[in-house]
Amino acid sequence: MSTSSPEAVKKLLENMQTDLRSLSMECKKKFPPVKEAAESGIVKIKTIAARNSDILATLKENSSEVVQPFLMGCGTKEPKITQLCLAAIQRLMSHEVVSEAAAGNIINMLWQLMENGLEELKLLQTVLVLLTTNTVVHDQVLSKAIVLCFRLHFTKDNITNNTAAATVRQVVTVVFERMVAEDERFKDIVEQPPPVQGNTNRRSVSTLRPSAKDAYMLFQVRPPGGDSPPYLSLYPIFTLSPIRRGGVARERNEGRVSVVIKHFYSLLVTECEIFLSLLVKFLDGEKPQWLRAVAVESVHRLCVQPHLLRSFCLSYDMKQHSTKVFRDIVNALGSFIQSLFIVLNTGNPAATNASTGAQGAVQGAPGAGGQGGSLTTQAAFEYRGTWIPLMTVSVQGSAKATYLEMLDKVEPPSIPEGYAMSVAFSALLDLVRGITSMIERELAKEEEEAAVRREANPDQNTQPDVSLSGAHLVWEEMVSACWCGLLAALSLLLDASTDETATESILKAELTVAALCGRLGLVTPRDAFITAICKASLPPHYALTVLSSNTANLNNKAYSIQGQSVQIISSSSESHQQVVAVGQPLSVQPQGTVVLTAKNIQCMRTLLNLSHCHGAVLGTSWQLVLATLQHLVWILGLKPGVGGALKPGRAVEGPSTVLTTAVMTDLPVISNILSRLFESSQYLDDVSLHHLINALCSLSLEAVEMAYGTNKEPSLFAVAKLLETGLVNMDRIEILWRPLTGHLLEVCQHPNARMREWGAEAVTALIKAGLAYKHNPPLAQNQRLQLLLLNPLKELSNVLHADIRQKQLESVLQILQSQGDSLGPGWPLVLGVIGAIRNDQGESLIRTAFQCLQLVVTDFLPTMPCACLQIVVDVAGSFGLQNQELNISLTSIGLLWNISDYFFQRGEAITQELEREEAALQKQAQEKGEPLNRPFHPAPPFDCLWLCLYAKLGQLCVDPRPAVRKSAGQTMFSTIAAHGTLLQQSTWHIVVWKVLFHLLDCVRKSSTTADKEKIESGGGNILIHHSRDTAEKQWAETWVLTLAGVARIFNTRRYLLQQLGDFFKAWEVLLDHIQSAALSKNSEVSLAALKSFQEVLQITTPVKDSAMPTDALAAMGVPPVLIDPLSAPGPGRPLLRSDSMLERLTSYNGAQFQAPPPGEESALEDAALWWSAWNTWYRTGTDSTRPPSGRTGTDRPSFVPSQPFLTALVQIFPALYQHIKTGFSMEDLRKLGVILHGAVSIPISSDASPFILPSYTEAVLTSLQEAVLTALDVLQKAICVGPENLQVMYPAIFEQLLLFVEFSCKPPQYGKMETKHVANAKYNQIQLFAPAEWVALNYVPFAERSLEVVVDLYHKTACHKAVINEKVLQNIIKTLRMPLGLKYGCPSESTWKLAVSSLLKVLSTGLPVARQHASSGKFDTMWPELANAFEDFLFTKSTPPDNVSIQEFQKNEAIDVEVVQLISTEILPFAIFIPKDFVGQIMAMLNKGSIHSQSSSFTEAEVDVRMREEFSKVCFETLLQFSFSNKVSTPQEGYISRMALSVLLKRSQDVLRRYVDDERLSGRCPLPRQQVTEIIFVLKAISTLMDSLKKTQPENVDGTTWAQVIALYPTLVECITCSSSEVSSALKEAMGPFKDFMQPPVSRVQNGES
Repeated sequence: MSTSSPEAVKKLLENMQTDLRSLSMECKKKFPPVKEAAESGIVKIKTIAARNSDILATLKENSSEVVQPFLMGCGTKEPKITQLCLAAIQRLMSHEVVSEAAAGNIINMLWQLMENGLEELKLLQTVLVLLTTNTVVHDQVLSKAIVLCFRLHFTKDNITNNTAAATVRQVVTVVFERMVAEDERFKDIVEQPPPVQGNTNRRSVSTLRPSAKDAYMLFQVRPPGGDSPPYLSLYPIFTLSPIRRGGVARERNEGRVSVVIKHFYSLLVTECEIFLSLLVKFLDGEKPQWLRAVAVESVHRLCVQPHLLRSFCLSYDMKQHSTKVFRDIVNALGSFIQSLFIVLNTGNPAATNASTGAQGAVQGAPGAGGQGGSLTTQAAFEYRGTWIPLMTVSVQGSAKATYLEMLDKVEPPSIPEGYAMSVAFSALLDLVRGITSMIERELAKEEEEAAVRREANPDQNTQPDVSLSGAHLVWEEMVSACWCGLLAALSLLLDASTDETATESILKAELTVAALCGRLGLVTPRDAFITAICKASLPPHYALTVLSSNTANLNNKAYSIQGQSVQIISSSSESHQQVVAVGQPLSVQPQGTVVLTAKNIQCMRTLLNLSHCHGAVLGTSWQLVLATLQHLVWILGLKPGVGGALKPGRAVEGPSTVLTTAVMTDLPVISNILSRLFESSQYLDDVSLHHLINALCSLSLEAVEMAYGTNKEPSLFAVAKLLETGLVNMDRIEILWRPLTGHLLEVCQHPNARMREWGAEAVTALIKAGLAYKHNPPLAQNQRLQLLLLNPLKELSNVLHADIRQKQLESVLQILQSQGDSLGPGWPLVLGVIGAIRNDQGESLIRTAFQCLQLVVTDFLPTMPCACLQIVVDVAGSFGLQNQELNISLTSIGLLWNISDYFFQRGEAITQELEREEAALQKQAQEKGEPLNRPFHPAPPFDCLWLCLYAKLGQLCVDPRPAVRKSAGQTMFSTIAAHGTLLQQSTWHIVVWKVLFHLLDCVRKSSTTADKEKIESGGGNILIHHSRDTAEKQWAETWVLTLAGVARIFNTRRYLLQQLGDFFKAWEVLLDHIQSAALSKNSEVSLAALKSFQEVLQITTPVKDSAMPTDALAAMGVPPVLIDPLSAPGPGRPLLRSDSMLERLTSYNGAQFQAPPPGEESALEDAALWWSAWNTWYRTGTDSTRPPSGRTGTDRPSFVPSQPFLTALVQIFPALYQHIKTGFSMEDLRKLGVILHGAVSIPISSDASPFILPSYTEAVLTSLQEAVLTALDVLQKAICVGPENLQVMYPAIFEQLLLFVEFSCKPPQYGKMETKHVANAKYNQIQLFAPAEWVALNYVPFAERSLEVVVDLYHKTACHKAVINEKVLQNIIKTLRMPLGLKYGCPSESTWKLAVSSLLKVLSTGLPVARQHASSGKFDTMWPELANAFEDFLFTKSTPPDNVSIQEFQKNEAIDVEVVQLISTEILPFAIFIPKDFVGQIMAMLNKGSIHSQSSSFTEAEVDVRMREEFSKVCFETLLQFSFSNKVSTPQEGYISRMALSVLLKRSQDVLRRYVDDERLSGRCPLPRQQVTEIIFVLKAISTLMDSLKKTQPENVDGTTWAQVIALYPTLVECITCSSSEVSSALKEAMGPFKDFMQPPVSRVQNGES
């Protein structure tokens, strides 16, 4: 029956009245107000029934009043009354006569009852009736009704609970059914478009119709009052039946929340936010186990739907001020897993017994299982003593909700141990798998589209993807939101996992997320996941800075979940892991050993897999990956081999690495994967490759740091892998070359030898591979790349370690051997490397470098650019200058010679190429506005090459080592001689000034400052000759060689040099050098300087061998004066003849070296040059022959020039004189004389004398004396043939010669030096260190030769005016007086004999001249000099030596006789032209000579003195001869005769008287023999005189004479008494003639006194 039928209405009214009456009755006593209300209610109902036709509607309007009595009844809390009231209210509801206000009041009343715990089942019934029969309950009231049901669900009574649960379900269903019905009702009415998905522009809730609003609000689950506990909010979710739009179906077997969210998410965004937030809270540790299990199942449901998760992310996480739902879900999962380990499962009965779970999963061990040491087969997680088994809960990618299905049970089910963990684990893996595969798919699709677009428009630059703002942002947000939680959970699980499969799954998840983060460019999460894998690969607590710092960074990130902070990795006990390897940790300090487990190796393989497959997205994480691999490789003991591949090797130090067989089989595989990993770098893009290289570099830097200060084996992983990476990326080597080699070069400088060695190995291997690789375009066309590749080779030169340089040079050698022909522009670099040698580098390095250079010079000069030739010269020079290996220095000089030959042969080609280059450089310089900067500019480039060569050789010529200097000097001068003709004239200027003179300056400076200390040995056991045993002597040799070389060049290239503007200046400089060398205190240098001087003065033309100046001398009979010219010591190469060279040159570069026509050489002899030479000679001579001042005593004088030097010096003069004779003045002659005199005066050291001096007895001239005489000879001959004005020089020459003549008796002094006579010198000096004595030379032969020259010259020049005027004859006589006077006192007997003969010769020439010029008075002073000379000689004070034989004496007497004869023939006959005094002196002399004179006192010793009877006789005869000359033609002659006679008579008288006296005194003793002989001689003379007087005309004898004759008679008479028979007979003969004069002659009277 319908509730609105009249019968029903009538029945209702009756029932109500009955109920009110009953109420009134019940409350009459206790509750009067209720009774009154009930009664007034009866009246009200009756009134309504009476007055209204539509009773139900009126009832509804007044329902608040109608219901009021019943509500008051319920308020009494009396069970009986309450039941009555509730029944009445239900009746009203079922007839739908309850208004909204009444319904509200009813619900409030029911709430109070519920609070008081009354009539609970009745309450639920009432609520259900109210909501199912009416639609008046909406909004807050409806909400309160539903909450009331909820509250009752939680009572202690099972029946009430279940009833309440059923009620709630029914009520919720009703709410949605009402909404459906409402939609049905209004379906035809047109309304606004449906709301758009999402919150943004949804219609306001107020626009909804009531039922729809209720249904919507139900999702808000906001209980009024807020005092209900939060878990009540969950119930509607679980009790919701699955609802489809347009229909209701009850499928209890689906997870309700998932369904709602899945199907209505777009409509219920905000509601879902609340649901999900609550769901997250149910995972809290405080919640019951079963509740958490159910919540985990729900979360799992969500996790298998990535698109749904993406929507969450889009709707919540990416909105401001919104809950980060997606992040919270993931974090909650992580936190949940963590809590399972941390919170002990005490509340769960299943945790302690091994019961079987709902799924029937078998559990293999109790909770504490696995700790006992026996390994369980069960997959499980174990962490800090908590053991959680792992069971299979669902198929991958689907969520099976076991406990969600049991929600209608009142009692919570028993959850098996490990179930929640297993579900959470699956959820985690599914979440990762779902999200990553979804994003990967979309990324791939996007890339395909971009590729298609690129193909369509290849020209356009690919625009950055617009979708970045959309899809990319979502993906990035999803990853950003979930990575922290995922990482926390996965890391913990990885640490706790004991099952290989589970570990694999976790690692795969971590790898996938890391790769995805990499692809999305999310660096922090990517690095975090990689760090986790890395940490898991290494032993626990392994100190690895990269990872620690990274973890620290992560820990700083705030991602606590619900107040619990998430730990990324915590150390765990590894007891349940199988140890597979024990090794050394890679650290600075030794730290014992570390162990690697199977899980570590598994993680390592994941790491390798990650780098191999996802290398392109690793970016900066390469650092982490490689650092970890490095440490693992180290622990496993893998060492790098050829090409950088790692091979198992033994550990070098400490306990050896222990590897189990399990890992041993893995090692080759790991090693192989490692190599493949770096090989695959060739597929990386450039940016990723750079990341890889940077990571390797910084890893290597760490290894480098670690290896400092320790000799432990360093980690070479990074270096080896850099090499490997470089080798596989050769095709694009350019982009990674700089960072790669830059780092390796740093490694090369490391103090640890092994580290360095690998650095060098890597660099050189890369360079060699780079040069050998077939690049496109080839290297030959890609100059920049080639230089880039070679540059590190050059940089290695800056490394000081010898092993690195050795490696560098060995690789240069290999490069030369393999790529030498194609180096091209790389040559400067290669040569720079070869030439970067230093003296501190040791022999072997220098030797290797030199091998390279030799190879270059022998094989590659033609292939290199000509611009590099100069570098080759420099490098070769630097090898010459190194002082480690003498042989290399010498060989390098040989190389320079070979290089010069190459220049010579290829001159034309080199010139052309260099000129082309020069033009290009010039152009560049002009564009920049700078001058061209190159050495020796502006000489032509080819000449500059030569100049560089010469300059290098010049440097070598002043090397500290004598052998190098010598070799370099010979090479340099030979090169200039052989190839100098190639140089242009202007270049010669540079050669002379910058090369030759510069060299001379340096050598001179070094020589003068060289050390005089004795060098004991030449290194090793080599003995040094005494002539080279000091640095000074060694430098002397260099000076000699250099000076000779320069002089030779000046000689051979004279014409060429004379065309230079400043030849005279150069000549002066050269002469200055010659002079300073000649005045050097080293005899070797000084002598050589003179030889060079000679060479310069003997200049011949380089074209035609014209007559040398000496030939002119030879023509005049002058002996050639040159000492053997210095031989030219070249390195054994013949010098090319200049002729052919000249022809070649004129055709070659058109240089006009015009040789002068023959015969015009004289034109070239510039007088200024010769006078400059004369000045040099003069200064040299003056300085070298100037005697030392001060007394030297025993001290050796500072320096005394040697004989050969002086000889050479003097020998230069004749040649020089030929060129200056026209201007040679008296002053010059005087200068010459000083030098000649000085030179001859110089003594020699007694230790040198045996080699220079002839033995004293030989009358031989030394070569110096020869030279001096030759010089004077040349002069006098020149004067002889020269013009008359030259003849004034004769006297000076005589003067000089006469000075020399004096040396015969008075040797010259050299300063104040004490000299010994040569005969007294100690030749054999026994004392080694006795000071050498100075020995004066034997000057006799020299003086005698000089005398001969004087005689000879005087013979030729006696009549010359100058000779007469300058009293030369007198000087000669004066000079001869000394030896004549000394006679026997002369040092040599030959001297006075020569002096006599010379005097005789000179007088025979000179006297006629003197007589001729008697009147001029020019000879007046000569006569006394001559008289004295005769006197000194004939009556010498020196006695003949005792040992003179009779024959000798007679010979000497014969000489005296000769002199008297000269007087009788040359002087006395011409007495009229001779001064009287002179004649008187001569007469007196004859007189003296004519009588045997004898000292008045005598001793027996003198008896034997021989008397010169023959001499006396001749004197007497001469006197007699001139006493009675018949041919008196002038009074003068008569005067001579009278004088002679007078002298004679006087002489006789004296002798006789003395005899008589002596006879008388002697008594019986006989007189000495001489006296007897003398008296006999006088007596004979008297008889002769008497005979003569008889024959003479009486008138010719004057009276005085007669008087003297007669006066003799008495004396004769007195002699009669003598006892000697001989005297008696002589007396008889003498007295006989007197008979003729007994009476005076007749004429006496006539003549009278006259």
